[in-house]
Amino acid sequence: MFIKNAWYVVAWSEEVTREPLARTVLGEEVMLYRTQDGKPVALADRCAHRAYPLSAGRVIGDNIQCGYHGFEYDCSGICVKVPAQERIPQRAVVTSYPVHEAHRWVWIFMGDAEKANSTPVPDNHWMTDPAWDRVTHTRLIESSAELIHDNLLDLTHESFLHESSIGDDSVFENGVTVEASPGRISVDRWMPHCHPSPLFEKATGLQVVDRWHTTDFQLPSLHTIHAGVVEPGGDRADGHLLEVLNAITPQTESTSWYFYGFCRNFNVGDQDLNDLLSTSLGQVLDEDANALALQQTRMEKRPQSAPDVLIGQDAGVAKARRLLAQLLKAESEPAGADDSASREPQRAS
Repeated sequence: MFIKNAWYVVAWSEEVTREPLARTVLGEEVMLYRTQDGKPVALADRCAHRAYPLSAGRVIGDNIQCGYHGFEYDCSGICVKVPAQERIPQRAVVTSYPVHEAHRWVWIFMGDAEKANSTPVPDNHWMTDPAWDRVTHTRLIESSAELIHDNLLDLTHESFLHESSIGDDSVFENGVTVEASPGRISVDRWMPHCHPSPLFEKATGLQVVDRWHTTDFQLPSLHTIHAGVVEPGGDRADGHLLEVLNAITPQTESTSWYFYGFCRNFNVGDQDLNDLLSTSLGQVLDEDANALALQQTRMEKRPQSAPDVLIGQDAGVAKARRLLAQLLKAESEPAGADDSASREPQRAS
């Protein structure tokens, strides 16, 4: 089961074009394209006629034409043309989904469309802020979104899984402070008077620093890690700062999309540094992907009598699990029609 009344990243802006794009989100197959004026559109990837994928069709004007029998749908999912006859069946509609585009990401709302406008879209403005530079990656991870949330909320794994790049002993040697508010969890780790991570030492040239990272989890889809280093005793605001964006979108119960942006406020425009970071951080993501896939496999096989054994560093993990469970329960409690019914467009009679 998934939390549906929330915004999830479905694609990079540059992925959504005049050519249909197929993507599976929260177990549902959707397709995306752009209208003639550049607006992104998201529809269920299934023609109402015989379930042929609309993503295998073509865009005509602002509409999508099914590649099997030519049924044509507008941006709201209503069929506006059936080539074989003049009459269009009343039920010839497909589900449409609210979308929002901001700062290179296209977000999708898979739940009750009436709640989309009142649900805040998480902030990712660093992706286009000219005062910041960035490198980006995308991964399809062979694990549940829940395991990735755990991974990002307990960064002590950096000391072992990523010891050659972003991790060292300072991470696990310092504890965390966890704060929670409605729809949000913050896990802060302060690491005074220590060496920067190996990658950060290459990037900054600094030897001894005060160091921190604060994971801000905007449930259920975006982790923003506010991180940086500063000379010992310095003010955080004056340091080398990072905003690391981790958008996690479930594909299925056991696979997840991972959209990643590593943004920095120093050495902006340095292509050599961009290349170094892109290669090194791509390796970090691959290490995470491999570990998560192994973990997913073992968790699917382990007996119910062998639950996780959490420790103090897992305070953020434990809190997030409780809040995610509460959100899921709150969505499942109200009786009534399925959310998809509220998204299905109605043909004028």
